[in-house]
Amino acid sequence: MKWRFRKPSVLPGFGLTLGFSLTYVTLLVLIPLGGLLLYTTKLSWSEFSAVIIDPRVLASFKLSFGASLIAAVVNLFFGLIVAWTLSRYNFFGKKIVDALVDLPFALPTAVAGIALAAIFAQSGWIGRLLDPLGIVIAYSRAGVVVALIFIGLPFVVRTVQPVIEEFEKEFEEAATSLGASWLQTFIKVILPSLMPALLTGFALSFARALGEYGSIIFISSNMPFVSEIVPLIIVTKLSQYDYVGATAVGTVMLLATFVILFLINAIQIYSREKSL
Repeated sequence: MKWRFRKPSVLPGFGLTLGFSLTYVTLLVLIPLGGLLLYTTKLSWSEFSAVIIDPRVLASFKLSFGASLIAAVVNLFFGLIVAWTLSRYNFFGKKIVDALVDLPFALPTAVAGIALAAIFAQSGWIGRLLDPLGIVIAYSRAGVVVALIFIGLPFVVRTVQPVIEEFEKEFEEAATSLGASWLQTFIKVILPSLMPALLTGFALSFARALGEYGSIIFISSNMPFVSEIVPLIIVTKLSQYDYVGATAVGTVMLLATFVILFLINAIQIYSREKSL
């Protein structure tokens, strides 16, 4: 009797492709991450906690997680509006706007940081308008949030847009014919279908913001305890040859990323089950 451990497929090469995939993931993902965790074991728990609870490191964690959360919430709201506009309406220059949404994907983060700093500086196009109002964006914590909003918006738009395009308009028409207002239709009919995609886009935007470095260092003052992010802390420790300290901080960020990815996968599974 011949045992089958996988379903038959019309496409050959399962063993070859599986071996290549596992080798590729192991060399480029598992080994580096495993080395990071292994290097952390050189620290005792007291030494590890001393690095993590350092006031400067805690301040950078607070800024990175706080600014990332604010940016993700802003992108959740405006990303939905942009995705809805691109999916439901035709207007002049639509293809240009649609292409601009992907600009943060292609634009080097350092270039984005320089551009944002130039625009929001006190002498910049937008900064000179905000300066009389006492609003300072560039070289402050607000600049960190602006940079994270810029790089995180495409994740929400590109996650929600396909769901809006595939949504059946007959459900909206049925709700309207039953006397529902546009707000009731959106909240009770459309929003539940968009919620899994919105949560996924939010999580992706938040995770991307946590690891951002290039755009922030140009628009932020990078002052310790004020506007210093976690990736900058890691780079600073590496430049000081404090590899163990940098590894400890990096491990905390790695664990936080794992939690976020777990939530993303849970949301995707929930979304698939709801669609069945």
